[in-house]
Amino acid sequence: MATSSAAAQPTQAEMDRAREIATLKLGKNAAMANLIDESEAELAELFILPGGEAQAEEANIDIVPEQADEFTCASCFMVRHRTQLVREENGQKFCTECEG
Repeated sequence: MATSSAAAQPTQAEMDRAREIATLKLGKNAAMANLIDESEAELAELFILPGGEAQAEEANIDIVPEQADEFTCASCFMVRHRTQLVREENGQKFCTECEG
């Protein structure tokens, strides 16, 4: 009496085809790994990532010297208004935020 199994066994032709497809996939990945899509490269040049350099734009900034009612904190090096002065020791001044 012949019994049939629940799972059909693949034929030799199907197994050969599966091996051929696997081989093509491997070859495609290896061959295409070194290719660069020129259209994507051109698009990538247009994007500026955070922290990256901007296009050749010139920034005009006016630098104002420290005023008479300001001081530079010796801890955080921020220029603060004299109302934020907490302590001064050895000629160094400290702000309220750095005193904590």
